[in-house]
Amino acid sequence: MLRRYHADQSTLVLDELGLMHGACRADIAIINGRLIGFEIKSDKDSLSRLEKQIIAYNAVFDHIAIIISERHRLAVVQRVPKHWGIVLTVRGKRGAIHFKTQRKSKINPGISPVSVAQLLWKREAIEILQNLGPPPLLLKSPRAKLYRYLSKHLPLDQLKSTVRTYLKNRPNWRNRTPLSLCDDLSRPIAKS
Repeated sequence: MLRRYHADQSTLVLDELGLMHGACRADIAIINGRLIGFEIKSDKDSLSRLEKQIIAYNAVFDHIAIIISERHRLAVVQRVPKHWGIVLTVRGKRGAIHFKTQRKSKINPGISPVSVAQLLWKREAIEILQNLGPPPLLLKSPRAKLYRYLSKHLPLDQLKSTVRTYLKNRPNWRNRTPLSLCDDLSRPIAKS
């Protein structure tokens, strides 16, 4: 399902991106010309954290999709916002997992500039601020104040673009290595 993103050199695919300073984690985040988030709910998962996850995902991602098993379909359709995509997993006769799009994602209307800025490390926020020429004492402030300042002094589109650039250019992401042709994630996926 994510093969095209993995194949694109200008796209970064991350497992478990922390949102809102660790209050929540996106199962999969795709960073390219947009921020795209995927939440995964298997048969073994509960939906107890879904409300908090909806708030965190809505604050950051341009597009959002939830990948679910049949067990969660009715509850998820009722609970997730209309702009969220819904992808149903179905096990085929020979055990392959098939992905069926139940609803395509739409652009998220409620992104929070402060939450987007919180994706930056403090030193990254300071580096961006130095180019804006803020009051000198601001650079010694706690990171929450830096994020608020950035969110007020950069238009949202520019802030999102800047944050995406910093995320993609971080040298030490834990899963940065490209997929090999022998990797499980590069195998063809059965289509329905």
